[in-house]
Amino acid sequence: MARPASRYPTELELQVLQILWQAGESSAMSVRDALAEECDRDLARTSVVTTLNVMADKGLVDRRPQGRAFLFSPAVSREEVSQGMLGDLLDRVFEGSAEALLLNLLDSEHVDDDDHQALRRLINRKRRGGKQ
Repeated sequence: MARPASRYPTELELQVLQILWQAGESSAMSVRDALAEECDRDLARTSVVTTLNVMADKGLVDRRPQGRAFLFSPAVSREEVSQGMLGDLLDRVFEGSAEALLLNLLDSEHVDDDDHQALRRLINRKRRGGKQ
């Protein structure tokens, strides 16, 4: 039985989106080359085309014909993807508790004192009604 399609990008799809956000509209071959160079993923052209077509079906990328091929561009912003994935993580892992998510983040070895201070400033700014 096939796994149901996720609303959120897979790891490979996220790498493709990052390439498209940086490069803009690109051919499948350009995406393939960037995956090999930037992500150390040496995929067949057909695998990249299949991935891009699945992403188009999911609404993650737009495609437009150019000659016998297609050019692909991101259909979603980095912010839309990150907010959606963070919301999903919040619901699935932390049962909707932003406090639990933040405490886990603050206890993480990936967050240093500078990050703590930056987070504190952002929270204070948000409390005062400011935008990032």
